[in-house]
Amino acid sequence: MFILLYTISNFTIVPLAAKHFGRVPLPLRGRVKPLNIGTCLLNRHYVRPALRDVVMKSYQVLDSKYSGCTVNYLDAGFPFYNGFPLLPHLSHNDGRKLDLAFFYKDKNGKPLNDAPSAIGYGVYESPRGSEVNYAERCTSKGYWQYGVMEQIVPQRNKPDYIFDAERTAALVNILSANKSVEKIFIEPHLKRRLGLPSPKIRFHGCQAVRHDDHVHVQVY
Repeated sequence: MFILLYTISNFTIVPLAAKHFGRVPLPLRGRVKPLNIGTCLLNRHYVRPALRDVVMKSYQVLDSKYSGCTVNYLDAGFPFYNGFPLLPHLSHNDGRKLDLAFFYKDKNGKPLNDAPSAIGYGVYESPRGSEVNYAERCTSKGYWQYGVMEQIVPQRNKPDYIFDAERTAALVNILSANKSVEKIFIEPHLKRRLGLPSPKIRFHGCQAVRHDDHVHVQVY
């Protein structure tokens, strides 16, 4: 009975109540969807209308270049109140922030529409060779949490998922070109590798966690 009432309220009462707090849910199905349905069951997919518009418009532009692609979102925010923490995130508390999964290909180069991690976090696209390794830098400074997700999330799928640099870069460039977007977080070695020029794309700081498994986007 609890599960039934919880599910009904999640998809009927909560969205209506969220409007009074300036929040709207992201789509549950389609080409913009949650990577994991648990995100929606836990009401972690609410954003301000401006952010939803950014995501939907960005997808339309991306789809014109890569027809049939799917944008998988991760954590956004809760439906009620500013300042209510969305753990373990430091800043997802006002409906202005959203994490998006990277794009991947299989070993034969075929585009995939999912990710190596069931929750989208914790399987990293690590620095290569001479690329700056902020994971090592931050850990050496005592920020133990910076790469802790790799120790928690299973890595067995990693060999079967090849980071799709082209589609990921295209999405980030489309997002950064939108005037409503304030900043984007991605690991510095990926910003350089992908040739991402926008000053909106920044380093998030050692107090956060690694961003070479997802893109963080936020609006004004």
